[in-house]
Amino acid sequence: MSTNAPTTSPDVPDVLVVGGGAAGLAAAVALSRSLRSVLVVDSGRPRNAPAAGVHNYLGREGVSPTQLYADGRRTLESYGGAFTSGEVTSLERLGTDPLRPWFRATLADGRQVEARRVVVTTGLVDELPDLPGLRERWGRDVLHCPYCHGYEARGTAIGILSSTTMTAHQALMFRQLSEDVTVLTHTGPALPDETRERLEARGVRIVEGEVVEVLVTDDALSGVRLASGEVVALQNLAIAAPAVARSGLLADLGVEVADLTMGEQVLGAYAVTEPTGATSVPGLYAAGNVAAPQAQVSTSAANGLMTGAFVNGQLIEEETAYAVEERRATAALWDERYAHHHGHGGTPNPTLVDTAGALEPGTALDLGCGRGEDVLWLAREGWRVLGVDASGVAVAQAQDAAAQEGLADRVRVEQHDLAGSFPAGEFDLVTTHYLHSTRGLPRTEVLRRATRAVAPGGTLLVVGHATLPPWAWRDLDENARDLPTAEEVWESLGLGEGDWELVRLGTTPRAVSHGDEHGTMDDSVVVARRLAPAERAGTAQASSAPSPASSRSTSSASV
Repeated sequence: MSTNAPTTSPDVPDVLVVGGGAAGLAAAVALSRSLRSVLVVDSGRPRNAPAAGVHNYLGREGVSPTQLYADGRRTLESYGGAFTSGEVTSLERLGTDPLRPWFRATLADGRQVEARRVVVTTGLVDELPDLPGLRERWGRDVLHCPYCHGYEARGTAIGILSSTTMTAHQALMFRQLSEDVTVLTHTGPALPDETRERLEARGVRIVEGEVVEVLVTDDALSGVRLASGEVVALQNLAIAAPAVARSGLLADLGVEVADLTMGEQVLGAYAVTEPTGATSVPGLYAAGNVAAPQAQVSTSAANGLMTGAFVNGQLIEEETAYAVEERRATAALWDERYAHHHGHGGTPNPTLVDTAGALEPGTALDLGCGRGEDVLWLAREGWRVLGVDASGVAVAQAQDAAAQEGLADRVRVEQHDLAGSFPAGEFDLVTTHYLHSTRGLPRTEVLRRATRAVAPGGTLLVVGHATLPPWAWRDLDENARDLPTAEEVWESLGLGEGDWELVRLGTTPRAVSHGDEHGTMDDSVVVARRLAPAERAGTAQASSAPSPASSRSTSSASV
């Protein structure tokens, strides 16, 4: 269990990104660099696939869309993100439980993906005029945006195919790039006299009549044919095609899809979002052309980056709220237990006595110290001890007991929920007894942190439940019933053979009672010593190093 992103399965990503264009990959990279698990699903149909190059993208000027997106996928994978080809055909909202995914996506091939958040970057579709020969030239010499393709068309004969009230605006934009610009009135609205005057004043020619065919010579646009049969020689043709967002996945979940207008002219449609990319559906976001039809590649990438950062921030807030709730619940659980429970009668754990009794006293850390029986015993033996526990009640009881015995100068006790915080420093002895929890404590992660708190030459002692008496099972949930063997605990620590010496590994029986019930349970025991640098290097100093039974190291911790 991760304390950052609690989910039902390691196969469930934090974020699913639908669409692998500039916006989707930028969002995914930003999330992956924040150590989020991300999956990008892409159908392989980018809007700008026909274009020879991407422009106005600082540092990537002229790069082909294919190359740009391939580079983006490699960058994503270098940060641990995942990419798969496929088309998401439906999205289903599952809920808002932080322990479980919020969405399920179904792909056209039947695969299903669940995720905590979804970012939709499916882009848009250009609704091209139904003219013979036009679609095949789209993105090459049939153009729409002077900023995307205008420089490459500079100085050529450019036609403006009129179909909307935006004709004059488009013509004047391209006139900036060429002295040979012709407006083809086609099926567009009649040009007002004032508009004609403006165009003619700039040297723009106006040709009346409907265009019926785009002409191509030697794989290059050479002109258009009018219904009258007249041919107008051209080298490029600009159109104002409506751009409609691929918003079906969003609309099916209730996201508003609005018309994109300029004046009274409808230019397309887009999914309505907040500036952050958030939609009206919690946990669902949109970025790039699906939410901003006029965005170019660079601005779509910037939009995706901003949305990815916002999603990460939202997840952080959710996880922090969850951690606070878990911390309070864990503390309350153990506070209640220690308020009515008196530990094991002030008797230290026998395995601790056997292990620490053979060591020269130094500094010690006791994880999950409870009411402090083991901490107090260590202090009496000359150790300087830091005890930690999730229960404020237990911490107060241990502090009071240390004060009553006159050991306050050798004992410090702190409250830590080890799922979220860990004491600082290195210690000559790090010990933990029965670190099991009904709250699903990430025990292996905590124990691995414990190994890093052992000073060179110091000792690690891990005592756990190997078996339980019958009455103990009544209070445990499934998470806490996982009782690994000593061998499994040792293997889970992942300690290098050249860095640690295994001193003891096995089980030991212990008599227990609960009211009128009596029984025996087995404890799993792992005792290991972290080798000092000289021992690891195999120098002459190692041959004269003290044995585990009498070893003592210098610690950087002060308790």
